[in-house]
Amino acid sequence: MASPLDVINAEHGNEPDALIRWALEQGKRPICTTNFRPFEAVILHMVTRHMPSIPIVWMDNGYNTEATYRFADELVKRLDLNLVSYLPRRSRAHREAVEGPMPGIEDPRHEAFTREVKLEPFERALSEMAPDVWFTALRAEDTPERALMAPVSRNADGLLKVSPLLHWSAKDMYNYLLDHDLPDNFDYFDPTKVDEKRECGLHLQH
Repeated sequence: MASPLDVINAEHGNEPDALIRWALEQGKRPICTTNFRPFEAVILHMVTRHMPSIPIVWMDNGYNTEATYRFADELVKRLDLNLVSYLPRRSRAHREAVEGPMPGIEDPRHEAFTREVKLEPFERALSEMAPDVWFTALRAEDTPERALMAPVSRNADGLLKVSPLLHWSAKDMYNYLLDHDLPDNFDYFDPTKVDEKRECGLHLQH
């Protein structure tokens, strides 16, 4: 017998707006995470159309490109986003003064680096904000691991994780940006992944 989430995934897994509407009825403290990477305006536009005040949570690792910071400011203003930023406990300048430049992914220190600049800030956000619904911009074509995920799932802590765009292609995303005259950002770099097809661990752990 199919579980309730299996039914929702079957009925609305390819209908982002319907999935967002349903998810917003499931809790009282929703959040939407972002990293302001390419196509990120799509999820932010979609979710805020249904709930303009939803907290938009950004784990700002301190290593973003200048273009990404400008893009973030532009989208916050354009969509009137309720942005909530979580930063590492040490600034980039502090970290690099003590430990040197960002370690490469083959460096055994990279795991600790990822925890410091992304995973710990996200876990702090979960602890402080206590969301019951979490919207993400995950897409199946991003990585092999994401291709195995479902649009809606529930983690061990009971948090409802919703990925309305999981089955959308890059072409779908591009067309949405055109249709709604939304800006984009392709000068993006994630120091915890380096390779865009590599997982940093956040979505595997949560």
